[in-house]
Amino acid sequence: MSTTATARLPYHALAPKAYQAMLDLSAAIKNGPLDVALIDLVLLRVSQINGCAYCVDLHWRDLIKQDAEPRRLNALVAWEESPFFTDKERAVLRWTDIVTRTAGRDASDEEYARLRAQLGEEEIAQLGFAIGCMNAWNRLAIAFRQATPRHA
Repeated sequence: MSTTATARLPYHALAPKAYQAMLDLSAAIKNGPLDVALIDLVLLRVSQINGCAYCVDLHWRDLIKQDAEPRRLNALVAWEESPFFTDKERAVLRWTDIVTRTAGRDASDEEYARLRAQLGEEEIAQLGFAIGCMNAWNRLAIAFRQATPRHA
């Protein structure tokens, strides 16, 4: 995709009920049992995997506003080799990678058990919605060429 591409259409204005439902789902995810900073880390990771420049920028800025360390956020792309993430974050990020890359990974019982060792069932359910919702936002932003603002 060209970095100078213009938006294809105002999808949010053309499908306002669906857009509002996505906004409501995003808000519900942020108000669930998982810490907002962890959710935002997941949203950033999903967006990195999908290559959604608009969403990477958006969620990076959200985390910076929460005083996240820029070096740690920069290392998210290589989280498996990075020393900056807790065991809980690693379990969440591994599950995020598996679920986002479903064609190339297996959400096996073993992987689920690793996640379950770090999160309760309610947290896992919320995580699932966060991953699914972010994948949907990425696909919309990429397909309709949501412009990344030059200035925050």
